[in-house]
Amino acid sequence: MDKEILKQYIDACEQVKEAKEDILRLKKNRKKIVQDRVSGSAHEFPYTAKSFHIEGLSYPVVKDPDELDRREAILQERLQRAEEIKRQVEAWMLTIPQRMQRIIRYRVFEELSWNEVAIRMGRKATADSVRMEYTNFMKSE
Repeated sequence: MDKEILKQYIDACEQVKEAKEDILRLKKNRKKIVQDRVSGSAHEFPYTAKSFHIEGLSYPVVKDPDELDRREAILQERLQRAEEIKRQVEAWMLTIPQRMQRIIRYRVFEELSWNEVAIRMGRKATADSVRMEYTNFMKSE
């Protein structure tokens, strides 16, 4: 496993959130019920005025009715790929030293500053020492 996948992790997490929101929005649009009232008169005498209540499902403006299904399939695929990257990073994390796992978790996953990471690491760690440890680890093979 390459360390480069760690850089993709944050984007993968965001893409999972965005894809789930898009899928939810698409499903809401499919289930949106619209209502209207139409009035008119009979074609023949006595031209009685009539009123009708109309309701139905509203679909976004698409020329092809299967377009919604294709959009949802694409979003599902995007979600699966992003979740796969997340799983790969979590598996890779198990192969590195515990201390580096903690540093990466705090800095990359929780997006803490180097000072906050040093405080969490304890044992007289400083922001610079933790940052250098991380930098050296990422440069090494």
